[in-house]
Amino acid sequence: MQKQLPERPHFQQLQYQFAAHIRNPDKYEKPADIEDRRMGIYRDLFFNNVEGFLSGNFPVFKQLCADDYWQRVARNFFDNHHCHTPYFLEIGQEFMAYVANEREPEDEDPVFMQELLHYEWVELALDASEVELPLDDVDANGDLLAGHPVQSPLAWLLSYQFPVHCIRPEYQPDKPSEQPTFLIAYRNREDEVNFMEVNSVTGRLLYLLSEDENLRGEQALRQIAEEMKHPEPQQVVNGGLDTLEHLRAKGIILGTKQ
Repeated sequence: MQKQLPERPHFQQLQYQFAAHIRNPDKYEKPADIEDRRMGIYRDLFFNNVEGFLSGNFPVFKQLCADDYWQRVARNFFDNHHCHTPYFLEIGQEFMAYVANEREPEDEDPVFMQELLHYEWVELALDASEVELPLDDVDANGDLLAGHPVQSPLAWLLSYQFPVHCIRPEYQPDKPSEQPTFLIAYRNREDEVNFMEVNSVTGRLLYLLSEDENLRGEQALRQIAEEMKHPEPQQVVNGGLDTLEHLRAKGIILGTKQ
């Protein structure tokens, strides 16, 4: 049985009826004076546009899905989720919010579904970001031990329970890894988005530096050495400096705070 919309002024009633029918034709009737052939054009156009953006945002996830499952997931999102943004580039973010907070899980859902969606969304989010680099406040050639290493706002440290960067049709883990996967997603000087897998020590280093903008590189590394109870703290400092220099070469570390 199709659902009736609440009473509104006539022109609003037509607008809401038109939009509601396009969103979910099984639940809402079309306006009576529009032939179904014409409504069908709009139904297909709107859904195909949204499904196309989802396909572009989440190509790996779609590749893992059976066609009927993918169509059902996309259709349920289109039918049931009320987006809070008018921007097509943010449809992926809306889809993640829908999956995390509104959608009823299905038996076919991969256990890594939410993490894989986030990993795929990050690439588009970084590519579209309009954040400007704080180059005026950074010494690009500064001493990374004596000063505070500044992380690019276009470099994001990510942590996942699943090795999301390895997932493909031939590899679909059914349980979380024993150790978290740390990735740095970053946009380089050529505006290319790349991902780098790092170990937990590098992840900890970047976290400490992001939490305290006055923390010197050497201070952060010696704190890590203390946390690790390393017998030779200077080895941690030396290795950490090599890591920081590598991150600077990639544009992940911009330099030191002036």
